[in-house]
Amino acid sequence: MVDDDEALAKKRRRVEKIPLDGLSIGDLRDYIGEMQAEIGRVEAAIGAKHAARGSAESFFKKPPGG
Repeated sequence: MVDDDEALAKKRRRVEKIPLDGLSIGDLRDYIGEMQAEIGRVEAAIGAKHAARGSAESFFKKPPGG
């Protein structure tokens, strides 16, 4: 059971956490910008998948009375 918990924890951690202590305020702000850009990229991918799913569902939807 412990192996399953460890595997789940590793699966959830997709972004490697970097040590922040040695970074300047400017570096931290740059890092935030990079992370926000990545969030935007992921949100765009989610939107595209939702759109594709909606198109597929409407294509395969049974006609009324059918």
